Amino acid sequence: MKDYKVNKASLSASFCQEVYQVVREIPVGNVSTYGGIAALLGMPQCSRMVGRALKQIPDDLSVPCHRVVNASGRLVPGWTEQKQLLLEEGVSFKQNGCVDLKKHLWNYVTSE
Repeated sequence: MKDYKVNKASLSASFCQEVYQVVREIPVGNVSTYGGIAALLGMPQCSRMVGRALKQIPDDLSVPCHRVVNASGRLVPGWTEQKQLLLEEGVSFKQNGCVDLKKHLWNYVTSE
C-alpha cells in the first residue's frame, strides 16, 4: 500500500504558487475542488493543504479563490461573498446551497 504521508513543512511558498497558478486557470463560470487541484499538482492527498494555501493568499495577488469549493460543492463557511461572486459569474446552485458540480465543475484537460 502506498504511503501518502507528506512532509507538510516542505509544502511551502513553491507549493502555494503552484496552487495559485492552477486556480488562476479556472474559467469564469466554473469551479474546481480542493482535491481536484491537489490531484492536478500530483499530490492527491493534499487537498487540505490546497485550502490552507488559498487561505493565506497575499493581498497583492489576484487569485479567483472563490471558484474553489469542496468535493460536495459546498462553499467556504463564513465567507458570505463567495456565493454572490459565483452567482455573478453564472454559477448555479442546487436546493441544498451547494454548487451544481454537474454543470460547473472545471474539466481540466492537459494540452500535450
